[in-house]
Parts: sequence; C-alpha cells; structure tokens
Amino acid sequence: MSSKIIFYEDRNFQGRSYECDSDCPDMNPHFTRCNSIKVESGCWVLYEKPNYSGYQYVLTRGEYPDKQRWMGYTDTIRSCRTFSYTSEGPYRIRIYERPNFQGQMMEFSEDCESVQEHFRSRDIYSCKVLDGYWTLYEHPSFRGRQYFMSPGEYRKFNDWGATCATTGSFRRITENFGGHHYECMSDCADLHSMFDHCRSIRVESGMFMIYDRPGFMGNQYFMRTGEYSDYMGMTGMNDCVRLNVSMNVFLMVPSDMLLQHSGSFRMQLYEHFDMDGEMMELTDDCPNLMGRFHLANFNSCNILDGHWLVYEQPNYRGRHYYLRPGQYKSFSEWKGANSRIGSIRRLMDL
Repeated sequence: MSSKIIFYEDRNFQGRSYECDSDCPDMNPHFTRCNSIKVESGCWVLYEKPNYSGYQYVLTRGEYPDKQRWMGYTDTIRSCRTFSYTSEGPYRIRIYERPNFQGQMMEFSEDCESVQEHFRSRDIYSCKVLDGYWTLYEHPSFRGRQYFMSPGEYRKFNDWGATCATTGSFRRITENFGGHHYECMSDCADLHSMFDHCRSIRVESGMFMIYDRPGFMGNQYFMRTGEYSDYMGMTGMNDCVRLNVSMNVFLMVPSDMLLQHSGSFRMQLYEHFDMDGEMMELTDDCPNLMGRFHLANFNSCNILDGHWLVYEQPNYRGRHYYLRPGQYKSFSEWKGANSRIGSIRRLMDL
C-alpha cells in the first residue's frame, strides 16, 4: 500500500502545501513552516531537523488541523519517513533496567500508560522490539517527546534517539477508524453499553465534549468537526482496555447558542473563591496567563459573554474545561482538579 502525506504551512489546511509519498531527508526546499497535516495513507515519522533528527512525531491516517493535534513543540518539520505496518498483531516489546539487556526485564504485548507503575522505575536503558511497531513517550499517559520503535534491538537509549533513559509510557502503533464503531447524535450520559474501548474518533458535524467517566464527569476534551485519529495521545485519556475505564460520555456543545451569539466575549478570573481577591478580565484568547498576569492559580470565575475553554497548562495544553455563561464560585464547579489555569481561549464556531 502506498503512503501519502500533505503538509500545510498554516493552520486548518491553509497556505502553501506540499505532498509527499516517500522518505525525505531534507524538506527545507518545500516549505518554511508546518501548522497542519493530512495523512491520507500509511504511517509516518516526522522529524524536527534534517536527516531524521530532533523531535519525533508519529502520525497515522487522519487530519491534524494544528500542531497540538500531533503534540508538536514547534512549527518546524524538516524530514520525514514512512513505513508499512499491520495493526493485526502480534505485538511484543521487552524493556530492561540496564544497558545491553541487563538487569530486570519485562515483556509487554499491550499499551503501557505508566512505566513507573508497572516496571517500578521510569528508566529504560535498553529494549528489544520483537513484534510490531511502537511509540515510546517521555511522560506517562502518552505525553511528551516521542520515539518511534521498529522491530530490532536497542542496546542503549541513544539507539532510539533519546537523550536520557526516562520513559513515562509506550504503546502500539495501530490502524485508525477500524473495528466496531458507534454513531452518536445527541448527549449520552453513559456509553459503556455501546463499546468497550475507543482508539479513534470522527466528528462529522457539530461540537462535542467527551468525558472519561459516566455522568459527564472526569477528564474532558473538546472536539469539533474533523478526524481524531489519535485522541488518546492528544488527551492523555486511555482506551479502557487495561484500566476498565472507557470514554464514557459525549456531551454535545450547544452550537445553536454559539451561532446566535453576538460575537462579544468577556470573562473575569478571580484569585480567591466566591469572586474575591484580585480580578483579571479577558475578552480574547490568552496562551499564557502567568506571562500576562503573573498569576497561575484562579479559584473562581465569572463568564459574562461567550463560551470558553480553560486549560491547565500554557499554550492550550493539558486538561481543559468547557465554561458557559454563569458564575463559578470555586474551581470545582467547572470540574477542575485544582485552581491552576495556564491558558484560555474562546470557543468559536470555526
């Protein structure tokens, strides 16, 4: 099967584009920046620098309208490789606590969301990939720097491109949009009876918030029209196979209210509970609240106009929460795990 990927200089598949169907060690002549990507077929490893070096990003079939979708650190892509694979299995990987396959060893055939929890250490010094293709991640829950692993022996962490042995999680590279599927057109408070795990999502129309617990509880993630070939990597959620927790809920964002909205956006953040203490007012997006206001903890909030997304980390990353007009006297009222807010943006019908 042939592979094809399209790089776009701007977000949402705008600006100059470049199509590629094979390995390319230097993409400098083709575009200066990359802010969105369509993978039409195959599986690809993208690199920040020429000659397959620097940050790595593993992408499978799907649409990526902004760099957050592939967990990009910058808008720089300078080389790429494609490879053929099957998601039928088998999958086997062995990790070792010392170089040259010495010390404690564990073998896995399923994804591992937390190396520390299973291996009692976050350090993997050597590795054998016996079957299938895998991605290693710097942090737990499939976050941070990525490292593509094809079948073979890796005697030290440098062999897979890492600068240290710290590894938070790893998982199999599988085909997207396959297997049993379920269609949803309205709010659903419990999806347990519909499917037992979920690896990819396609939103054909409307806007949705998904939750990892029944009753619209737990981690949230906002989705608008598009393909989410790797929602687990983007959200840090799991597919329920190991933890017996599924993506249990769809909540439809009221897009009709957004369409009727006049266009003004206004919210007030407060340092203390019950709208007390220092107050900061926002009317536009803010990618870094600490940089702008020198505060990162807000305990209450008043949404005066518009609908907003509040993110735990700067640059619209990490856990996030949907806020509609109203008063939130405590961060628990927007389901926040704590009072930390790193960035905020308006929820617009784009």
